[in-house]
Amino acid sequence: MVDEARKFALAAHGSQRYGDRPYSFHLEAVVRLLSPYGPEAQIVGYLHDVVEDTEVTVGELRDHFGPLVAECVSLLTDSPGRSRAERKAKTYARLAGVAAGPAELALLVKAADRLANVRTCVLDDRRGLLAVYRGEHRSFRRAAYREGLCEPFWVELDALLATAPASDDRG
Repeated sequence: MVDEARKFALAAHGSQRYGDRPYSFHLEAVVRLLSPYGPEAQIVGYLHDVVEDTEVTVGELRDHFGPLVAECVSLLTDSPGRSRAERKAKTYARLAGVAAGPAELALLVKAADRLANVRTCVLDDRRGLLAVYRGEHRSFRRAAYREGLCEPFWVELDALLATAPASDDRG
C-alpha cells in the first residue's frame, strides 16, 4: 500500500515543483522521516499534499486508501483563506482539536512535513521562508505537539527555528 500511495501521489502532483526540485524530493524527505513510524504514516506522508495541491478529493482518498488516511489528509489540508496566516490559523485550529487516537497520525505527519520544509530552507538558504516558519512556530507547536508522539522531530524543529538567521529578501 505504501508503493501504491507513492505512485498515486507522484501521478497526482505530476510536474509540480518543490522549489527548483521535482515535487518527489519533498515527498521522499517526509516519508524518510516517517519510516520508523510504520506504513500508515508513510502512506499519509506521501498523500499529505494531494488534496491541497492537486485535483484529488478527500472522497477519492477514502475510496483508494480508507477512512483514516482520508481523515488525516483532510486534517492536514489548508482551507481556503485570504492569506497564509488565515489558512494556517484554520489548519492549526483543526490540529489542536485532534484527540488521542488514530487521527494523531495527522499530527505526526504534519511535524515531519514541517521538519522536511525547514531542513530544505536551511539547505537552500531560504531565509525569508525560514523566517515565516519561525514566526509560525509557537502557534504551530501549540496546535500540533503531543508529548511523546515524535519528540525527535520537535527537538530538531525547535533547534533549527531557534537558531534560524534573520530574514532577508531571498525567501
